[in-house]
Amino acid sequence: TDIVQKEMYSFTDKGGDRITLRPEATPSMVRAFVEHNLENALASAKIFAMGPMFRYERPQKGRYRQFHQFDVEAFGIEDPAIDAEVIDLAWSLVTALGIPQAELVINSVGCPTCRPKFQEALLAAVKDDLSKLCGDCQRRSVTNPLRIYDCKVPADQALIDALPHSVDYLCEPCATHFTSVKGYLDAAGIPWRQSHRLVRGLDYYTRTTFEILGQTLGAQNALLGGGRYDGLVKTLGGADRTGIGFAAGLERLVLALPEAAPIAPTPRAFIVAIGEDGRAAAWTLLRSLRQAGLAAQMEFDARSVRAQMKRADRLAARVTLIVGGDELARGEITLRDMVTGDQRAIAHDAIVGTVRTYL
Repeated sequence: TDIVQKEMYSFTDKGGDRITLRPEATPSMVRAFVEHNLENALASAKIFAMGPMFRYERPQKGRYRQFHQFDVEAFGIEDPAIDAEVIDLAWSLVTALGIPQAELVINSVGCPTCRPKFQEALLAAVKDDLSKLCGDCQRRSVTNPLRIYDCKVPADQALIDALPHSVDYLCEPCATHFTSVKGYLDAAGIPWRQSHRLVRGLDYYTRTTFEILGQTLGAQNALLGGGRYDGLVKTLGGADRTGIGFAAGLERLVLALPEAAPIAPTPRAFIVAIGEDGRAAAWTLLRSLRQAGLAAQMEFDARSVRAQMKRADRLAARVTLIVGGDELARGEITLRDMVTGDQRAIAHDAIVGTVRTYL
């Protein structure tokens, strides 16, 4: 694939060892599944991971040479219901984030039994026009014909749109599997669009493939993607176990968020300290609020009350808690509502409960 041939960061370190930085996580997760004997300890397994990935590609909006990805994988379950469950999880994530105009695209690329016939039909279809396609497509026709569908060269699109569809060449088990997956999605009320061009960017995929697209990222509009890889566990030294999963780039999801779901500032309390005694008491109060799970902040530099109140306003504090000698002598603090401007005295033993009602 292009990831292996063009985008891997590979080098020799100072010790003479050959190092390759991981471009994605699925093979690593499969290796861990095999290496730690989970394939024998568990009939099936559902796992996830998150971490940095590296690809030597042209940086652009939504695509970076170092990025962070989280992966969800399920091993050892052949039933098409698991395909639908994984897709449902991905769809639920995107909808929960409020990303607008998200679109689920699905396809089936078949299995080793039926894929050769599809590839034969594909090569026959491009034979006469191969010279009209870009250099990458000509190379892919030899190394991995399905990747021709991934071509982004504008001049090639009309030819590629007219190429055969993989679903027309599925064997009976693959066709039944794909029909079941679509049935589960329909039953769950998840909208989908079938595209014969969805083959994914790696060679290990079998049967179901899917992507969720966003409309705010320009050319790099895939928010996440995945599919089945029923032969990968065996290829990496394990038993003949099925697998399915998806990966999502965190930076790409974040880029899709601003227009969709502006994040409101966290409601917080700001503690205004008056004098040295007030500062010591403010520190103790700060810890008490945070230990109670409440967002709180104070000014550690010795500043005037006016300066501290301005700081609270800039931080969009919901309430300020004024702590000084007079308040300490009375065993209370002064709470100011930053929305209404109202102030009232609060006894020390009621501070946490009262602040919680505001936050």
